[in-house]
Amino acid sequence: MFNRDFNENPFIVIWELTRACELKCLHCRAEAQHHRHPLELTFEEGKKLINDIYEMDNPMLVFTGGDPLMRPDVYEIAEYAVKKGIRVSMTPSATPNVTKEAIQKAKDVGLARWAFSLDGPTSAIHDHFRGTEGSFKLTMNAIRHLHRLEIPIQINTVISRYNVDALDEMAKLVEDLNCVLWSVFFLVPIGRGKENDMISPVEHEQVFRWLHQLSKKVSFDIKTTAAQHYRRVVIQQKMRENPTPDQAIRYQDALMKGMTGPFDGLGRAPKGVNDGNGFVFISHIGDVYPSGLLPVKAGNVRTTPLADIYRDSPIFKDLRNPDKYKGKCGVCEFRYVCGGSRSRAYAMTGDYMESEPYCVYIPKSMRKQNKEKVRHEQ
Repeated sequence: MFNRDFNENPFIVIWELTRACELKCLHCRAEAQHHRHPLELTFEEGKKLINDIYEMDNPMLVFTGGDPLMRPDVYEIAEYAVKKGIRVSMTPSATPNVTKEAIQKAKDVGLARWAFSLDGPTSAIHDHFRGTEGSFKLTMNAIRHLHRLEIPIQINTVISRYNVDALDEMAKLVEDLNCVLWSVFFLVPIGRGKENDMISPVEHEQVFRWLHQLSKKVSFDIKTTAAQHYRRVVIQQKMRENPTPDQAIRYQDALMKGMTGPFDGLGRAPKGVNDGNGFVFISHIGDVYPSGLLPVKAGNVRTTPLADIYRDSPIFKDLRNPDKYKGKCGVCEFRYVCGGSRSRAYAMTGDYMESEPYCVYIPKSMRKQNKEKVRHEQ
């Protein structure tokens, strides 16, 4: 995977098995429904898709939804992928479907990791965000089952104005739950997510700095989603702490601890992943998008092989070329390791090549321009 060319193959594939889900989360990208869609990819179509994914240099595969457990054949699909040699993870919803038996089946099939969402350290915060009373208690019970079966646990948290003041308590909970990874999502206003649920650009920067300091003293690793500019903050902090003669901007410097080679045991990419750049999303009906948060359709796996869509779609090709980014992202010296959230750019401006609207950083070239302008005016 170290030499993986993101122009050819993705590092990670997300497959939305179904949009059916029993929860009513405030931010739900999928605007999940209670019932399965009649045109979902069938089991046979799923096997063909898995074969195609495997042929793309065997990327990581994540089953998401909705709630993947709403598909009765989820374990058969997972087993088929695992037997091919694909590393499979799943992000089910914390509902009564998550039984001891369901978790045991996941272990028997060989799922690499189980990810649960926790959006607050208390039931009051989490259940409000998930729109379902009792979700926090169900999640905690399920995590206990996972520990007994020694299945690695990842916690996903969406940062919003509802929980930004409880992050210290949230980090302590992730530590106490003995999780391997805290995956921190920064809200993108699509689906049920609303712009006024987001934290401000300045708060993004503050949370990034807090996360970087936290990463130095906790046992779990930290990964961000829809927050590519967190990489820029980490690199800047490391440059200040350990100045080097060249002060080169390297993606590896944005990684947290645990690096044991080209990518760590948690499956961290050896270079920056962004929407459509090392990342691809397949919907429940086979539509292909740069990510689940960037709803610009590039094709459908029922009519075009996934590899052809990923490699040849003009949408994907543009997203993989940071020199085509607009505004300050297009001239930023961090654009090759950061690039900003293409999803948030699209959600806020309608143009996925526009500048990340929730980044406060001013690129060097723009600062230099402003200085020259001031000097000229004087």
